[in-house]
Amino acid sequence: MKYGALEAGGTKMVLAVADDELRILARESLPTRTPGETMPAMIAFFRDQGVDALGIGSFGPLDLNPSSETFGYITKTPKLSWCDYPLMPEFEKALRVPCVLDTDVNAAALAEAQVGAAKGLKNCVYVTIGTGVGAGIYCEGNLVHGLMHPEFGHILLAPHPDDPMPQGICPYHRGCLEGLAAGPAIEKRWGVSAKELPADHPAWRIEAHYLAQMCVNALMTVSPEKIILGGGVMGQKHLFPMIRRETERLLGGYLAPVKDLDQLIVPPACFPDSGLIGSLLLAKRAAEQDV
Repeated sequence: MKYGALEAGGTKMVLAVADDELRILARESLPTRTPGETMPAMIAFFRDQGVDALGIGSFGPLDLNPSSETFGYITKTPKLSWCDYPLMPEFEKALRVPCVLDTDVNAAALAEAQVGAAKGLKNCVYVTIGTGVGAGIYCEGNLVHGLMHPEFGHILLAPHPDDPMPQGICPYHRGCLEGLAAGPAIEKRWGVSAKELPADHPAWRIEAHYLAQMCVNALMTVSPEKIILGGGVMGQKHLFPMIRRETERLLGGYLAPVKDLDQLIVPPACFPDSGLIGSLLLAKRAAEQDV
């Protein structure tokens, strides 16, 4: 069997083909342009490779309700040319193989749960903190969907008392995680890119406070055995111990089983290919279910 994977991002589309052992046989990256420009090249890649199934981890929002008329569509995305686009149906029609679609962060969560930082566990949360904030939830062996899919980027937080921009920059919500803690929020607050801020800058104390609130909320709601933090902002490795200390402070001793935060709040083991590996695992699932 040959499995195809698409990690669909706002700036680039990463495509891969792997064998039964998930060894990469072919890989390509394309800029994300309009569907009319991008889809033919992606379809040609997978058709030429002769894939038996395709897994797609995509930016969203997505319609993941199988009973919906727009199942498999990208819905009201800010990427206007992809708004209401039938992403999965177009691949199904062109390739005539089993296809499965999920969010890019759910795909990453699947990779980390099965072969990465949460291998052997039944529950984990994968959160990416970069241009935006998104989360995938793996619970009792399943990826979580519901009304739509988890949108951790828009959970509401208490502002840090020293935050000069406590309202955040989200156009929809005052004081949500993405509006306060994503890369563009850090740059807007301090006037420079996060990459240019030194490790001792007060920005990181405020950032750790917001990400720790997210960790506490995750622990109190979906009770993950591992919280995996990825994305460009988490390239600042000094953030991890700050987030762990602040999470411990905010928990206030409430969750007795939470003892070793060094093992609970961790970076991804599959970085930078968590989403791509997860998409391959989705393709493998689709092929097995089609048998």
